[in-house]
Amino acid sequence: MAIGDPYALLEELKDTLKIPDGVDDVQLELALAAISRDIELYCKRQFNQATTASARVFSPRRAGYLDVDDFHTDTDLVVAVDSAGDDTFSTVLDPAMYRLEPRDGIVRGVEGWPFYRLRFPSHHAQFTRHPLYPSHRAEVQVTAQWGWAAVPDGVHQACLLLASELFKLKDAPFGVAAYGDYGPVRVRQNPMACALLHPYRVDPVMVG
Repeated sequence: MAIGDPYALLEELKDTLKIPDGVDDVQLELALAAISRDIELYCKRQFNQATTASARVFSPRRAGYLDVDDFHTDTDLVVAVDSAGDDTFSTVLDPAMYRLEPRDGIVRGVEGWPFYRLRFPSHHAQFTRHPLYPSHRAEVQVTAQWGWAAVPDGVHQACLLLASELFKLKDAPFGVAAYGDYGPVRVRQNPMACALLHPYRVDPVMVG
């Protein structure tokens, strides 16, 4: 799925709700879109993928590490530093100077994760001359194919679960248009959705 797409398909939601026709397709698509964006806000990341590389700029928060947005492959990866402070990002780093994490795309024993951090090992021969170590905070431009190679099963299931709930609100007294007034009814009020999404939340305690 491309970046911005819902995390479940219309036909999957219709099967979940046992809807045989297309009368409610517009409302169902709106529910999928709204819930997908809410999942992103809850998890503080998005789970689709870009198949072409684009550049984003990040600021290091600690020496030796650079936390970045998720990217699913090292194909077309370019890491460049604005060592002159003029927004030119003219210093392109040799891939030997950094390591992509998580290693092998495995987090807590689960495969399929994207890269979300660059580590600059202190033992590397060139590291002491590197702009990110130990006290420099030059901005870094990372060009990558952003996102996940595939939407995680937990995210997919949470999307179907919550979109079903949202669609059913059209029969509530205030109607589906009043959904925004419910606020926490989205992800945080659904224990099962929280359980499905919890492993994917960006949180200092969870990242490792």
